[in-house]
Parts: sequence; structure tokens; C-alpha cells
Amino acid sequence: MLLRGVACASLAILTVFSGTASAQQVLRVTTIPEEAATEQIRKFGPLTKYLERTTGMKVSFVPVNDYPAAVEALVNKQVDLVWFGGFTYVQAQIRSGGMVTPIAQREEDTQFRSVFITQKNSGIKSLADLKGKQVSFGSQSSTSGHLMPRSYLLEAGVDPDRDFKRVAYSGAHDATIASVVSGRVDAAALDITVWRKFVNEKKVDTSKVDVFYTTPPYYNYNWSVRSDMPVELREKITKALLALDMNTPEGKEILTLNRATKYIPTTPENYKGLEVAGRSAGLIK
Repeated sequence: MLLRGVACASLAILTVFSGTASAQQVLRVTTIPEEAATEQIRKFGPLTKYLERTTGMKVSFVPVNDYPAAVEALVNKQVDLVWFGGFTYVQAQIRSGGMVTPIAQREEDTQFRSVFITQKNSGIKSLADLKGKQVSFGSQSSTSGHLMPRSYLLEAGVDPDRDFKRVAYSGAHDATIASVVSGRVDAAALDITVWRKFVNEKKVDTSKVDVFYTTPPYYNYNWSVRSDMPVELREKITKALLALDMNTPEGKEILTLNRATKYIPTTPENYKGLEVAGRSAGLIK
């Protein structure tokens, strides 16, 4: 078993670790559920073991049920380290009153993109062609699966709430792809790296379903901690993430599973544009 403490996917189990004393003994980690729980476990198993070795702490990874649960877990001190999308980081920062600190992001997250996909015979060639169609986003709190696709739609003069026949929310990027493949929706938006993974692993037939629009770049995912985490522990975690190297077997395994080439430092300023986009799109009040 690569992970410890994954018997329950519910956040409720995390409460047993609450309290400062426990936090010093157990590093509690969660992530936004951008893919199925089984895939999260597969992706973050090697990283969990790596963090145990480099921090000298027991590491408990427990998947949460949805994006808001990841935000609440960090805000309420039920976890110590979270893999956020850019938008969920912004939500956590607002929700906590500025008590969340991003410590590292993938190099790829400085130039992230979303893609819109559709069946090849749908006749959809542009964002304007989505008017009158059934379109799916991922989670409502997803950066690449909702916020930024919605922002670029609005820039193109397409209002999802007014112009689409139906707006659906799949909850996760893999479910988004499935909704287009099955024909439940006409088109959908998702994380470009998840799309590429599905294509590379031949889990989707691009002769039948493919990308028709790719967004401009923006900042996205990061690892975040609460700002009141002891500085020594924060620096230890940050150092461990930045030290991952594709030239070592362990580093290559972890980075490849996380769809990364390396981790680099990040700052709150990198995500100001996402907060502006969220307010402009009406997703932050």
C-alpha cells in the first residue's frame, strides 16, 4: 500500500488529526479531485513516500470529495498541504482572510492552457458555434475546467448562461472527456494536460473527438500551506518539492505522475489575474 490513511475518502476522517500536537507528527495532504479518486491515489502515492523521507514525518493523504472541500480543509486546519488549482487557491486565500501561502508550482503552470473538445462530426469549429449547444465544464471551482474557459467565452461574446442550451458540470476532467465521447454534451472545456494524457495513453480516439479551441496561457496549479505553518516545516516541504529531478528515478516517477518537468517557486502575485478573471466572470462576489 503506497498511501497511509486512505481507507476513507471523506474529509470527516481528517478531523481525528486536528490539533497542533498532531500536526507536528503527521503531515496531512490533500488535493483538488481533478480526476477520479483511484487516479489521485496512483499519482500522489510516490510523492507521499518521498515527503515522508524528506520531512521525517508520517504523511497522510486523504482524497476529498470536491473542490470546495479542499479549500475548507486547509482553511479550517484539517490539512497542512494542498494541491490547488489557481482558482481554488484564490478562493482559499479569500476564505482564509489571506492566511494561505503558495510555495511551489510546476514549471508548466506558468503557461497553462485549457482546451475545448467536441465530436469531429459536430460541426463545431469555433467558440461562437457553441451557441445553442449543450456544453460541459468540470468543477465549478476549476481554473482550467471552468473559470478560464468561461472568461475566454465571455471575451468572445459568448455568455454560457444566456447562449448555451444547457450548461453541465462534470466535476472532474476525466468525466468531462467522457461526457463528450458519450454524446451527453456537444462540447466541453478541460485541463490541457489531462487531455494530452488521455491522448498519449490512447484513452480517447482523436479521429472521433478532438480539440477545436485552445485558450491563451495563464497561471494555474500550486502547492499551498497555511501561512501560520512553522517556517522550518514550510521551508523543508518547499525544498523537497524543488529538489525533485527528472534525472533521478524517484524524481522522474513523481514528476511524470504529476505531469511536470520540475517544480519552481511561486508567489501570491502570480494568481492576481485569476482573481480578476473570477470577479469579471461573476464567480467571485
